[in-house]
Amino acid sequence: MILLTPELRLALRANAIARRAAVLDGTSEPDPAPVVKLFNPLGAATWLATELGTDGDTLFGLADLGFGCPELGYFSLSEIAALRLPFGLGIERDTGFSTTVRLSVWADTARRVGSVINAQSIIRRIESAPVPEVPTDPGHGKGG
Repeated sequence: MILLTPELRLALRANAIARRAAVLDGTSEPDPAPVVKLFNPLGAATWLATELGTDGDTLFGLADLGFGCPELGYFSLSEIAALRLPFGLGIERDTGFSTTVRLSVWADTARRVGSVINAQSIIRRIESAPVPEVPTDPGHGKGG
């Protein structure tokens, strides 16, 4: 399986460029939502990436190796891709993964509940909750 498609690489690089620009400008760094989720199909290891370095290998995001302490940091795409699991399996990309929740919220939630997998179930419930409609009629709610 191709872990990063050209579209994912582009989105990850755009986030890295935006962060670098914010640092140079002295503005607050962006807090993007994760772009890609990689996972061990036979275990708990999960990586959520938001950025890709200029070397095309260094990812930044939330890494959870399944020991109960998810951490923000850098990890190597080539090392993850080189992992060989039993039954001829390797690390996979969750092709159905998408989120609008910022990485800092993922990290905080994952740390509180002990894993990215547990955080994902909480964040999915929040993202799928119905949003109450805001009346657009200025007269709505007034007696009359």
